[in-house]
Amino acid sequence: MHEAFHWLNEPSVWSGDAKALELRTDAETDFWRETFYGFIRDNGHAFIRQVSGDFTAAAVVTGDYQVLYDQAGLYLRADEKHWIKAGIEYTDGMMHFSVVVTNGVSDWSVLPLPDAKPSDEIAMRLTRHGDAVRVQFSVNGAAWQMARLCPFRAGEAEIGVMACSPQREGFRATFRDLTIGPPIARELHAD
Repeated sequence: MHEAFHWLNEPSVWSGDAKALELRTDAETDFWRETFYGFIRDNGHAFIRQVSGDFTAAAVVTGDYQVLYDQAGLYLRADEKHWIKAGIEYTDGMMHFSVVVTNGVSDWSVLPLPDAKPSDEIAMRLTRHGDAVRVQFSVNGAAWQMARLCPFRAGEAEIGVMACSPQREGFRATFRDLTIGPPIARELHAD
C-alpha cells in the first residue's frame, strides 16, 4: 500500500512513509479557492493515493503550530476544484479543528481547541459513504467528535495527508499511522 502514495507538490524537506511521515513546508503553501480572499492556491503539500467507493482514512497528526494558518491534516481530492482538507489550523492565536470543503469555491469551518497544545496528538478520520463525507477528530485519545458532515461526489479520488503554511516556510508536521480501509459504520450518534 505504501508504494501507491505519491506527492502533490512535494516539499523540499521530508522523510518517511504512510506509517511515519515528517515534512517541513515550503514558503507560502496552501489549498484555497476564491472565497473571501479572491485568490486560488493549489500548492499545498499532499501525500495521497487513489481511492474509490466508500472508505475511512485516518491518521495521527502533530505540528509546530505557531504562525497564522499553519495547518496539517487529511486531504481528499477529486480535482483542483473539488477537495476537502480537514485538520488542525492555527488561527486567532490558538489551534482549531478546521475543515475546508471546496466545490468550485472553498468554504471554511473551525472549532476552537483552547486547551490544545502543539505537542498534543490529534487523531482524525474522514469517512466517505456514497456522496457524503464525515470528518471526525479526537484529542489525546478522547472520544471521537464530529466536525463536519458534507456532500462530496462519489467516484475516483485521492486521499492522504496534507500540510500548508500560507504565511511562512518551514512549518514542521508529522503524521503517523495513516490508514485507508473499509468505512466505519454509518451511525452518526453511536458510542
